[in-house]
Amino acid sequence: MANLNKVMLIGNLTRDPELKYTPGNQAVCEVGLAVNRKYRTKEGEEREETTFVDCEAWGKQAEVIKQYMTKGRPLFVEGRLKLDTWEDKDGGKRSKMRVVIENFQFLGGGGGGGGNGGGGERFVSDEGGAPARGAGGGRAPAGAGARGGAPHQEVADEDIPF
Repeated sequence: MANLNKVMLIGNLTRDPELKYTPGNQAVCEVGLAVNRKYRTKEGEEREETTFVDCEAWGKQAEVIKQYMTKGRPLFVEGRLKLDTWEDKDGGKRSKMRVVIENFQFLGGGGGGGGNGGGGERFVSDEGGAPARGAGGGRAPAGAGARGGAPHQEVADEDIPF
Protein backbone atom coordinates (compact mmCIF):
# COMPACT_ATOMS: atom_id res chain seq x y z
CA MET A 1 0.00 0.00 0.00
CA ALA A 2 1.27 3.47 -0.88
CA ASN A 3 1.66 6.29 1.62
CA LEU A 4 0.71 9.94 1.19
CA ASN A 5 1.52 12.90 3.43
CA LYS A 6 0.27 16.09 1.77
CA VAL A 7 -1.25 19.21 3.34
CA MET A 8 -2.73 22.25 1.60
CA LEU A 9 -3.86 25.22 3.70
CA ILE A 10 -4.94 28.81 3.21
CA GLY A 11 -4.94 31.02 6.27
CA ASN A 12 -3.64 34.18 7.89
CA LEU A 13 -0.41 34.45 9.84
CA THR A 14 -1.06 34.59 13.59
CA ARG A 15 2.30 36.25 14.31
CA ASP A 16 5.28 37.69 12.50
CA PRO A 17 7.55 34.97 11.07
CA GLU A 18 10.46 33.92 13.31
CA LEU A 19 13.69 33.27 11.40
CA LYS A 20 16.52 31.28 12.98
CA TYR A 21 19.63 29.55 11.70
CA THR A 22 20.81 26.05 12.59
CA PRO A 23 24.44 25.51 13.68
CA GLY A 24 25.06 24.48 10.04
CA ASN A 25 23.82 27.95 8.90
CA GLN A 26 20.56 26.56 7.48
CA ALA A 27 17.65 29.04 7.68
CA VAL A 28 14.42 27.90 9.33
CA CYS A 29 11.33 30.08 9.68
CA GLU A 30 8.43 29.30 12.00
CA VAL A 31 4.98 30.74 11.36
CA GLY A 32 1.56 30.23 12.85
CA LEU A 33 -1.40 29.96 10.48
CA ALA A 34 -5.05 30.50 11.41
CA VAL A 35 -7.36 28.56 9.08
CA ASN A 36 -11.08 29.38 9.26
CA ARG A 37 -13.99 27.10 8.41
CA LYS A 38 -17.58 28.31 8.12
CA TYR A 39 -20.45 25.86 8.44
CA ARG A 40 -24.14 25.70 9.20
CA THR A 41 -25.59 23.63 12.06
CA LYS A 42 -28.61 21.35 11.69
CA GLU A 43 -30.68 24.18 13.16
CA GLY A 44 -29.50 26.53 10.40
CA GLU A 45 -27.20 28.59 12.59
CA GLU A 46 -24.00 29.81 10.89
CA ARG A 47 -20.84 29.05 12.81
CA GLU A 48 -17.15 29.51 12.27
CA GLU A 49 -14.25 27.57 13.73
CA THR A 50 -10.56 28.43 13.58
CA THR A 51 -7.75 25.91 13.52
CA PHE A 52 -4.29 27.11 14.48
CA VAL A 53 -1.44 25.34 12.68
CA ASP A 54 2.28 25.67 13.34
CA CYS A 55 4.37 25.61 10.15
CA GLU A 56 8.07 25.73 9.32
CA ALA A 57 9.94 26.57 6.13
CA TRP A 58 13.60 25.90 5.37
CA GLY A 59 16.36 27.45 3.26
CA LYS A 60 15.63 30.29 0.87
CA GLN A 61 11.88 29.83 1.35
CA ALA A 62 12.34 30.59 5.06
CA GLU A 63 14.17 33.81 4.25
CA VAL A 64 11.58 34.92 1.67
CA ILE A 65 8.68 34.31 4.07
CA LYS A 66 10.46 36.27 6.82
CA GLN A 67 11.24 39.13 4.45
CA TYR A 68 7.77 39.61 2.95
CA MET A 69 5.17 38.25 5.38
CA THR A 70 3.80 39.78 8.57
CA LYS A 71 1.09 38.98 11.09
CA GLY A 72 -2.39 38.94 9.51
CA ARG A 73 -1.25 38.41 5.90
CA PRO A 74 -2.87 35.55 3.95
CA LEU A 75 -0.71 32.66 2.78
CA PHE A 76 -1.27 29.43 0.84
CA VAL A 77 1.01 26.58 1.86
CA GLU A 78 1.57 23.09 0.55
CA GLY A 79 3.60 20.72 2.64
CA ARG A 80 3.73 17.62 4.77
CA LEU A 81 2.89 16.76 8.35
CA LYS A 82 5.76 16.17 10.74
CA LEU A 83 5.50 14.96 14.34
CA ASP A 84 8.18 16.31 16.68
CA THR A 85 8.69 14.41 19.94
CA TRP A 86 10.87 15.26 22.95
CA GLU A 87 11.18 14.89 26.70
CA ASP A 88 10.35 17.86 28.89
CA LYS A 89 12.49 18.87 31.87
CA ASP A 90 10.45 16.57 34.14
CA GLY A 91 11.08 13.56 31.90
CA GLY A 92 7.58 13.55 30.40
CA LYS A 93 7.09 12.70 26.75
CA ARG A 94 5.84 15.62 24.63
CA SER A 95 4.88 15.87 20.98
CA LYS A 96 3.73 18.49 18.49
CA MET A 97 2.36 18.15 14.97
CA ARG A 98 3.45 20.76 12.45
CA VAL A 99 3.44 21.36 8.70
CA VAL A 100 6.76 21.50 6.87
CA ILE A 101 6.24 23.96 4.01
CA GLU A 102 7.37 22.63 0.65
CA ASN A 103 5.68 25.25 -1.55
CA PHE A 104 3.88 28.48 -0.76
CA GLN A 105 2.07 31.32 -2.45
CA PHE A 106 1.54 34.87 -1.25
CA LEU A 107 -2.13 35.85 -1.41
CA GLY A 108 -3.85 39.23 -1.44
CA GLY A 109 -2.54 42.65 -2.33
CA GLY A 110 0.56 44.41 -1.10
CA GLY A 111 -1.11 46.63 1.49
CA GLY A 112 -1.83 44.05 4.16
CA GLY A 113 -4.26 41.35 3.14
CA GLY A 114 -7.31 41.07 0.95
CA GLY A 115 -7.24 42.29 -2.54
CA ASN A 116 -6.69 40.50 -5.76
CA GLY A 117 -8.88 37.43 -5.54
CA GLY A 118 -6.21 34.95 -4.60
CA GLY A 119 -3.55 35.90 -7.13
CA GLY A 120 0.06 36.08 -6.14
CA GLU A 121 3.50 34.69 -6.59
CA ARG A 122 4.01 30.98 -5.98
CA PHE A 123 7.31 29.64 -4.76
CA VAL A 124 7.88 26.02 -5.71
CA SER A 125 10.75 23.74 -4.83
CA ASP A 126 11.92 20.55 -6.41
CA GLU A 127 14.17 17.79 -5.10
CA GLY A 128 17.38 19.58 -6.08
CA GLY A 129 16.40 22.89 -4.52
CA ALA A 130 16.34 24.56 -7.93
CA PRO A 131 13.60 26.98 -8.88
CA ALA A 132 10.64 25.64 -10.81
CA ARG A 133 7.62 27.22 -12.46
CA GLY A 134 4.59 27.79 -10.24
CA ALA A 135 0.91 28.17 -10.98
CA GLY A 136 1.04 31.82 -9.92
CA GLY A 137 2.52 32.75 -13.30
CA GLY A 138 5.87 33.82 -11.93
CA ARG A 139 9.23 32.24 -11.46
CA ALA A 140 10.51 31.24 -8.05
CA PRO A 141 13.55 33.26 -6.93
CA ALA A 142 16.88 31.59 -7.44
CA GLY A 143 17.61 29.13 -4.67
CA ALA A 144 14.05 29.03 -3.33
CA GLY A 145 14.17 25.29 -2.74
CA ALA A 146 12.83 23.95 0.53
CA ARG A 147 15.69 21.55 1.13
CA GLY A 148 18.42 24.16 1.17
CA GLY A 149 22.03 23.62 0.33
CA ALA A 150 22.01 26.48 -2.16
CA PRO A 151 24.08 29.58 -1.35
CA HIS A 152 22.22 32.61 -0.01
CA GLN A 153 21.05 34.80 -2.89
CA GLU A 154 19.18 38.06 -2.98
CA VAL A 155 15.64 38.19 -4.36
CA ALA A 156 15.29 40.67 -7.21
CA ASP A 157 12.48 43.25 -7.06
CA GLU A 158 10.82 41.79 -10.16
CA ASP A 159 10.46 38.45 -8.33
CA ILE A 160 8.26 40.02 -5.63
CA PRO A 161 4.51 39.84 -6.27
CA PHE A 162 3.60 43.20 -4.72
